[in-house]
Amino acid sequence: MNLTQNTGLSILLPIYNFDCRALIQDLHQQCKALGFPFEIICLDDASEASFRLLNQSVKSRNSSIKYQYLEQNVGRSRIRNLLAQKAQFEYLLFLDCDSKIVNADYIKQYITYLNPQKLLYGGRVYQASKPENKEWILHWKFGRQREESSATARNQKPYHSFMTNNFVVPKSIFQQIQFDESLKQYGHEDTLFGLELEARQISILHLDNPLEHIGLETTEIFLEKTNRAIENLAQLHLQGKPVETRLLGAFLKLRKYRLSKVFLSFYPIVKPWIKRNLYAACPNLLCLDFYKLNCLVKRMRMYE
Repeated sequence: MNLTQNTGLSILLPIYNFDCRALIQDLHQQCKALGFPFEIICLDDASEASFRLLNQSVKSRNSSIKYQYLEQNVGRSRIRNLLAQKAQFEYLLFLDCDSKIVNADYIKQYITYLNPQKLLYGGRVYQASKPENKEWILHWKFGRQREESSATARNQKPYHSFMTNNFVVPKSIFQQIQFDESLKQYGHEDTLFGLELEARQISILHLDNPLEHIGLETTEIFLEKTNRAIENLAQLHLQGKPVETRLLGAFLKLRKYRLSKVFLSFYPIVKPWIKRNLYAACPNLLCLDFYKLNCLVKRMRMYE
C-alpha cells in the first residue's frame, strides 16, 4: 500500500433506530491501537428521540468521532452518499448500524489489504445459536443459510456475492459510482452497486472479515422488507438492468414456459399453510421462496 497525505480510513455509519454505542466504541479502540489515521462519522437518519439521545453521546468522547442528526429521513442510498461526501480520507469503510464486531483484528485486516484499485468486502455472519424468541427465527435462519458465506465461496462470484453491510472502497472509486438514489425504499441497493462495479471492471476482493448482524427482525417486519425489496427488484428488471438473482431466475422460467397464471392460481391453495410455516418455530425456507415468487409474479403482472 502506497501511503499518501490523505491515506487513512473514514468509517461511515448510517444510523436508524439502533443503539450503536458498543459498535462505535469497539471501532474506536481498534483504530487507536493501530495508530492508523481514521475518523468515525455517524449520520442519524431521523431516528426516534430515544435512540438519538443514546447515540449522540459518542461525539463527546473523542474528536475523531463525529455525530450528526438529520431531521428528515433520506433513505438508505442517500444517507450513504452524504456520508461519503463528509469523509476526509482516501478509504471509506461502510457498515450497517445493527452490526457487531467479532474479530479482534477487524480493522487491521482491512488496512492490510487496502488497494486503490480494489473494493474489499468482509462478509456477514449471524449468531450460532437459534433465537429463543420464535418471531426472530425466520430472519435468523435465512441469514445463516443464505447470507453467510466464506471468502473462498464469495470470490467465485465476486459481484453476485457483494453486500453493502461491511465493505471498504477507495473514495475515488466510490465517487464514480455512488448509491442509486432512485431506489427510495429498502432492497437491492447492493445488487445495483455490484452491477456498476462489474460494468466498470472494478475488482472486489472478498475477505473472511465479517460483522455479525445483530439486528434480527420479527417475521412480520422481515416479510414487509422482503416485499419492498421485491418491488425494487421488479423495478430494476423493468429498467433493463442485468440483475441476476435466484428469485428473478425462477420468475423468468415461469414466464418462459407460460406458467405464471398457473402458479398464481395454485398459490392461494397453499397460502394458509405457507403463512403458518413462516411464523412457526421451524420455518422452511422453501416456503419463503414460494412466498417471494408469488410477490414477484403478482408485481410483474401488474406491468404486463
